[in-house]
Amino acid sequence: MSISTSVLIDLLQAIPHLRPQLYFKASLTALSHAMEDQVLAATLEQPLVIASFQRERFYRQEAHRYQRLAQRSNQVYVLAAPETDFTSSSEFYEKIAFEADDALSQEWHLVVIAQNYATCLVCRESLGSLAKNIRLRELSPSLDMDAARRFEGIWTAERGVSLQAAELLLQRILAYRPELRDKIEQARQRFGIGGRKINSKAEQLPSEYACDIDTDPFVQRLVTYLQASQYKLHKAYRSISAQARKERLVNSISTAIRRSLNPQEILTVAAQELGQNLGACRCLIYRAQATDTQAIIEHEFLSPGVSSFLGQTWPLENNPLFQEVVIQSEGVRVVDTLNDSRVINSKALWQIVERYAIRSWLMEPVLFQGRLLGIVELHYCGETPHDWHPGELDLVEAIATQIGAALIQAEAYANLEELNQQLEALDRTRSNLIAITGHELRTPLSTIQVCLESLATEPDMPLELRQVMLNTALSDSERMRKLIQDFLTLSNLESGRVEWHPESLTLQECVDLALSRLRTRLAGDEKLPQITTELASNLPLVRADGDWLVEVLAKLVDNACKFTPPDGQITIKAIRNKSKMVEVTVADTGRGIEPNRLEVVFDRFYQEEGALRRSTGGTGLGLAICRQIVNGWGGEIWAESQGKNQGSQFHFTIPIIEGSQEKRPSKVSY
Repeated sequence: MSISTSVLIDLLQAIPHLRPQLYFKASLTALSHAMEDQVLAATLEQPLVIASFQRERFYRQEAHRYQRLAQRSNQVYVLAAPETDFTSSSEFYEKIAFEADDALSQEWHLVVIAQNYATCLVCRESLGSLAKNIRLRELSPSLDMDAARRFEGIWTAERGVSLQAAELLLQRILAYRPELRDKIEQARQRFGIGGRKINSKAEQLPSEYACDIDTDPFVQRLVTYLQASQYKLHKAYRSISAQARKERLVNSISTAIRRSLNPQEILTVAAQELGQNLGACRCLIYRAQATDTQAIIEHEFLSPGVSSFLGQTWPLENNPLFQEVVIQSEGVRVVDTLNDSRVINSKALWQIVERYAIRSWLMEPVLFQGRLLGIVELHYCGETPHDWHPGELDLVEAIATQIGAALIQAEAYANLEELNQQLEALDRTRSNLIAITGHELRTPLSTIQVCLESLATEPDMPLELRQVMLNTALSDSERMRKLIQDFLTLSNLESGRVEWHPESLTLQECVDLALSRLRTRLAGDEKLPQITTELASNLPLVRADGDWLVEVLAKLVDNACKFTPPDGQITIKAIRNKSKMVEVTVADTGRGIEPNRLEVVFDRFYQEEGALRRSTGGTGLGLAICRQIVNGWGGEIWAESQGKNQGSQFHFTIPIIEGSQEKRPSKVSY
């Protein structure tokens, strides 16, 4: 059984002078609670209370109040459409379960009738509001739509209206629970329900309908409601403001990340924005890993009059706050440094606090997948401590997360750039390898083949010509052997298969051996440039592998000879530099190197003139081999030149043996 007629419509038809008003859900809640409070405040009165809820879930929100109301009166009736276990019963009070498609499912009623007062609330949910909320709940069931619900209806303290509303609801109760007829009849007789109808507003109510209602509970309830609403509104505005500030700050950092992949620029923007938005005296952002003992402050925000940390070394090893961050992988805050045991018991931290007047201290880690990338610090230097509220802590954490993503993104981009450069270098190596292999191997092979074929097919060849053929074949075979040897040497050096045998050496002796080897190999060739050695007096002994040191000197001098005319000059110099190393320089007056090629000359297969059109021999592996050897003993190698035809200088360093000394002539010419 379901009833389609509306109690509100029936009431408006019965009393034409009534004019319905529009109410929001929160307002009706305040009014209904005030009406219930009126009943709870009475000590002797046992009024009639009829409450009709739309659904069982709305009733359950107020069930505890109706148990208290039932202790004040035995005439309490509660109606609702069942959803789970709501059924018609008489346990604490009379429950009336109506059908879900009953018109009551769209209405909200509360009627209180006593001897000296009467109030009623009869409302019907706005159809537009109802449809809208149903649609919103279908789209997102988790949303709370109560704040948007609107009702059209009557709230009044007129006794005649209240009696008429009570009669309409009692009739609806009898339709569902006819066994309550006797109990309901008692209520009708006691309170005069079911008398003549009120047809005109001007018509006077009988004396027995006189209304004597105490409005204080309503006023108190509405004041409480307004205060609560204002507090909620203020809290909502504050939350919205904090969220907006957080979004603006996060967006500014995100914009910086999108605009630039330079981590320095991103961290600078983050420090400025975070420090300004949180009103900190100082905001520091620095790179740090869990195992670091110190960090350099590179990014900072400062308020006016606050001393700077920029460029300073920040201790981490003895910093208990940093160690706590590393262990917990979460932020650490010190509200008052003057009363915090971690600061007081740490001499290093206490000195920093005293020197820089830090009163409150926040340290937030910059993490990515559990890996520590850096630290964000906020310092407050006022006389009173600063206690961070949850919104501020969430903001700092959100910014730290953005910074972590930015650093990883920049790191990935840098790795990609490096990988691209390696791929480009590999491609150049491949091209050079093909060109050099084709030129340096095919050409001598062709020459050897021609010479051997001539010797085999021309038995009457003159002895002098036969000797020329043999010498040519031997020369080109040696050229091929040297190319293959350089390939193997560089491969062993790069793969780490070389065993080093460092020893104490005199540099002069190594230079002499290198020049002797060079002259032996080039014996009979065209005239060499003049080679002069200028070794500083009293050089210390060097520590290196003798064979490899001689190899480096020989290859550098050989390289200088290739690009220096016979009337040029090659000088070998050596001094002790400020880094406790011996710096050797092989300088020539030859062809020189363009400034933009000073780095690439040490690349594998680099040919200054190109592999197929150069005027000098070689594989382009000599300088690459020198770099690998020098790096093997912990030295450095580099080239300098003023440009084309300005000569060049190749420098490399060798570790020394402290307290040693060699005595050699300062200048020797060869």
